[in-house]
Amino acid sequence: MRRAASAAVALRAPAGCAGDAEEPEAVPAAGRLAPCPDPPGPAAQGAELMPALSLDCPAGGTLDLGRAPGVPTVVNLWATWCPPCREELPVLQQVADGAGDRVRVIGVISKDGRPQAESFADEIGIGFPGASDGDGAVMGEPGLNVLPFTCFMDADGGLVHTQVGDVGSAEELRGVVSEHLGVRL
Repeated sequence: MRRAASAAVALRAPAGCAGDAEEPEAVPAAGRLAPCPDPPGPAAQGAELMPALSLDCPAGGTLDLGRAPGVPTVVNLWATWCPPCREELPVLQQVADGAGDRVRVIGVISKDGRPQAESFADEIGIGFPGASDGDGAVMGEPGLNVLPFTCFMDADGGLVHTQVGDVGSAEELRGVVSEHLGVRL
């Protein structure tokens, strides 16, 4: 089922950034990104799930996609070399700022170097948690090779929606959160 859904997502993918850029050497550095929250206990449950991967977070902690987040969560995959990603990040920050503890926003730095990503996040004021996936394992699992894409997980860790391509505005993102996660922001 997951492969069929992933193939359908890949077929309707709008123009984005191909994920075949070489990753610059990653060097740990602290940025403005917030640390990832402590992973809750139970395994993720749902008809579809994110890849059960554990990723280091530059500001501390670990993002464990195989665990239930305990709160509806928006996981955005991005890279500094992707112009639509760069435009979308402030929209995600705006929604994260207004969400409080009702919805968590987490960025996954995909196929990009940590120093570049942290510097860019700091430059534009991104403060939500971020994890590093330099080799692109998260996007590779469902066979996607385009950025940005955003996954919407319910509190139990079920993948309820995947948006391929950028979200144009905070209003649009709030609408997708309301429709798929059942939370009005």
